[in-house]
Amino acid sequence: MQERKKTALRWDGQAFVASRDLIAVEEPLEIRLVGENGWQQSISITMRSPGRDPELAVGFLWAEGVVRDRSAILHAESCTSSTNVVKVTLVKEALSGLERLERKFVQSSSCGVCGKTSLEALKQEGRAPTECEAGVDPLLLGSLPDIMREAQRSFQKTGGLHAAGLFKIDGTFLHAAEDVGRHNAMDKLIGWGLDEVGEDWSGHILVLSGRASFELVQKAISVRVPIVASVGAPSTLAVDLAEEFNITLAGFVRGKSFNVYTHPHRIQI
Repeated sequence: MQERKKTALRWDGQAFVASRDLIAVEEPLEIRLVGENGWQQSISITMRSPGRDPELAVGFLWAEGVVRDRSAILHAESCTSSTNVVKVTLVKEALSGLERLERKFVQSSSCGVCGKTSLEALKQEGRAPTECEAGVDPLLLGSLPDIMREAQRSFQKTGGLHAAGLFKIDGTFLHAAEDVGRHNAMDKLIGWGLDEVGEDWSGHILVLSGRASFELVQKAISVRVPIVASVGAPSTLAVDLAEEFNITLAGFVRGKSFNVYTHPHRIQI
């Protein structure tokens, strides 16, 4: 199943209306290499929409150059004990030289890569839910993407860049970072903000030009942002993470309307 229904509060410009929204499912997939002799190695953890996972694993191994001959792959199958694990069995000859894959990595559905070694490592160790309870006017929140877009100079020229922007809770624009990758834009914003704002971004609003993925919410947690507003849709895992860490997550923020998926108490009406 690639979508799941979630309860949301939709702001229609005048009031909140309860609704059931279909949200794209995002879950981790671990890709394991298996040898004919029983040898196994976890090579990648990727955030994906469930479905056709063996094909995803084979395509990943080919695109990354792990295998260069289709006949080197004996078979790929989902693990019977976990729907979030795919085992790819390789011929003996294909296993030589795989020491270079000792560095395992996580690849997000928004194409970010960072060093992790297990599904458990995706959790934010030592991160505490934000305690900031400052609120924002719904009309102000809906206007922030347009304000950020005015600062997206490269996007205006190319139409091909993502952005992450930071605002004070009163709507004061502080900074926007652009990149072809959503995760890179967020990393650039954090890099700027650590010097200009500090390590704790309580009392601020993060605005995303695209969808809100697990990875982007995870990065928001690292700087304790209480409100995340995305122009696009959130994933199920992003909603779950925002709920757990006391983040108000709004999606489809476009002018006078948006959906609120978690902690709507910060939207002041």
